Amino acid sequence: MMKIAVYPGSFDPPTLGHLDVIKKASSIFDRVIVSVVENPNKKATFSKKERVRMLKKMTKGFKNVEVDTFKGLLVNYVKKKRANFIIRGLRAVSDFEYEFQMALINKKLNPQAETVWFLPFIEHIYISSSIVKEIAKYKGNISCLVPEEIVEDIRRKFK
Repeated sequence: MMKIAVYPGSFDPPTLGHLDVIKKASSIFDRVIVSVVENPNKKATFSKKERVRMLKKMTKGFKNVEVDTFKGLLVNYVKKKRANFIIRGLRAVSDFEYEFQMALINKKLNPQAETVWFLPFIEHIYISSSIVKEIAKYKGNISCLVPEEIVEDIRRKFK
């Protein structure tokens, strides 16, 4: 049986922390589907198309990683993709309470899917999409926070 994992997120924008999680997941799972969530409760800075394009640029070297989008319940999307794992990234202890609650409800709704948490590498653990946007907004240096392939995409958005 293939080990298929879905890594959902807003990725608004993707960061080096996200890339760390993708690298780790791609070394463990046969297939990793990085999926941009269409969340009507969040106002995204980057369009869904822009986020997908950035994710594709930064994952082009991974043979077992694909980029997709979805809306609705994650567990329904996981079933549709015939995935058996949900990937989540953790940066801080404060993330864990929410992530733990989500993992439990996802398990209740789809007992076949296991949630697996990954930590970014220590040098990227403090990076968040919000921090990247704040720094980019004020023309700060974001090259140490996001993959080099997407630095210009982000800078362009804030010109």
